[in-house]
Formats: sequence, C-alpha cells, structure tokens
Amino acid sequence: MKPLVDRGENLTTDLLGQFRVPHHPMALARFGLEGIRSASALARARFEGETARALLAGLAAHSALPLDRTATAGVGLALGLFGHLVGWPVARGGSQAIVDSLASHLRSLGGEIATGTRVASLADVPATSTLLLDVTPRQLARIARSRLPVPYRRKLERFRYGPGVFKLDWALNDPIPWTDKRCAQAATVHLGGRLEEIEASEAAVWKGEHPERPFIILAQQSLFDATRAPADKHTAWAYCRVPNGSTFDMTERIEAQIERFAPGFRDAVLARSVMSPADMERHNENYIGGDITGGVHDLQQLFSRPTLRPVPYSTPVEGIYLCSSSTPPGAGVHGMCGHFAALAALQ
Repeated sequence: MKPLVDRGENLTTDLLGQFRVPHHPMALARFGLEGIRSASALARARFEGETARALLAGLAAHSALPLDRTATAGVGLALGLFGHLVGWPVARGGSQAIVDSLASHLRSLGGEIATGTRVASLADVPATSTLLLDVTPRQLARIARSRLPVPYRRKLERFRYGPGVFKLDWALNDPIPWTDKRCAQAATVHLGGRLEEIEASEAAVWKGEHPERPFIILAQQSLFDATRAPADKHTAWAYCRVPNGSTFDMTERIEAQIERFAPGFRDAVLARSVMSPADMERHNENYIGGDITGGVHDLQQLFSRPTLRPVPYSTPVEGIYLCSSSTPPGAGVHGMCGHFAALAALQ
C-alpha cells in the first residue's frame, strides 16, 4: 500500500499529533466528529487522490460493515493512528507464542488450565463464585439457560451476527511477487483497488452476494519472522468477507485478486489450505457462520454489546460474566474485552 498523500496525510498527521497529548479533550472531540461519519463520506470529504481514499477504505473495511455505514470512519482512523504510533506487530513464532506466554504467566501465579472438556451447561463447570465465559451470546444463552431470566435470554438470542470469512493459507516457494515492491515491506496488506471497488465488495456481501473482486486482508509474516517457514520458503494467508454461512468457494476469486497485484503469485504456491465459514465455525464455535468479529459492529450493537446494561460484561446472574469479543470494545482489540470483564468482576 502507498502512504497517505495530500489532505489525507494532513488529517492523519494532525490527529496523530493531538492524540499524543493524553486525554486531550479537543482531540477526542475532533476524532468523535470525524469518526462518527461513514468511511465513504470522510474519504471523499477529507482525503484527496485515489491512494489516500483507498488507504482509508482498506482500514475501515476491518469493521466488516458496508463503508457507507455510520462510524465506519472511526474504525479506519483508529487503525491508521495505531499503525502510525506502534505499527501492526506480529508475534515471533506465531500467535500461539502469545497464548503460551499468557499460559506460562498464569501457571506462575498458581493458576491451572484444563482443556478437552466440552461445557454444555453450567453444571459442567466446577462450583465457583465468579465465572467468566469467553463465548458469544448464542452460547451464553444455551450454557446458562436454566439460570438466566427469560427477558435477558431472549435479548441474547436476538443478537445479530455479521458476515463470515473465507480464508486461505499458502505454503510458498518464493515471496509474493508484488508489482509495487513496497508491499513486500508490510506484514499486512489490503488488496481491493480503489475506494469504489472496496465499497462495492463490502456492500455486495451484505446483500448476500459474493464479490467478483473481493476486498482481501493478506498477511505475509514470514518476510519478517524466519520461524514461520523453512529456509528460503514462505507462508501467507488471506481472507475475504462472504455472507454468513456461505458455502461458495472463493479460492479462485481470492487468488485472482492477488494475481492482479502480484502477477506470478500462483506459480509460487506449493500448497494451500482452504477454510470456509463452516470450517471456521468448526475451528472455533464462537465464529457463528464464519463471523470472526463476535457479532455485527454497527452503531446499535456497538453500544449494546451484547445487551444494553450499565456493566455490559455482567449478567443478571451474580458472578457470571461475558468476556468475549461480543462485549465492548469488540473485535480487533485483542484481549481488551477479557481485561475489562475481569476488572468488572474484581469490582
């Protein structure tokens, strides 16, 4: 991806400078005024040139919403700001290294980890005064069904899930042969073309369609972490949005989109792994219909996640808390939902 240009660069740099001042009220107010807009509107009003507008669109598409929806600009601006401040880091050795580190810390504190046991109801969990459930509202309604008041349970059952994802993993003989060599300097690459193309791709999914040229989020960590692949080999993965529960095979369309920006990509593929929305849900039952975001992040559900309560992590049952990405601040801020849920339980 190319850097921001023109007014897009000025806006981002200005906001970044203000956010370096802790709790700067004017910066927060300005961010709120810009962030509440749709990404489409902000891109056309404040960013000049196809490059800058496409950059904002790619960032905002992480919302898994059509880009003309309210507050999608906030997602794009926030990801752009954090990208400027600290980058988008990847864990050496893979994301499992983060889990291993957390597990090691827990054990050092005297904690125990038990796996391999399916929890179908609260009866399957040892008696405890505090229970944090890392599940979506659908599973919470099922697991705690006998304990939850009917009105609250019905609200959980009305929780809305978003689009699914279709994901590909590749073993590569060579790095991806990008036409723009600067793409090889990024661990995460957004592929979608111009703003209008990304808008069309994300909107199509919400209409139940499968875009011919899907917007793709692609990661190529082996360029920066030698532990990800054998010597002189590489790995990469990518996914695109599809309608929730889709059974359509997007392999050809995803690879054609990569080939568009990196001619010869297919020649570098040694092997591929395909994961449909159903495969994603089998891998993690929280991914309902392939939705990896823990539910729709539109304005309504952003502030009532999973229901409208003073403490959203709490439930009507004392000692039972929800700590998944179906609670604030939602997906994409990994670990923060659990962090805030734990603070709520401690208080």
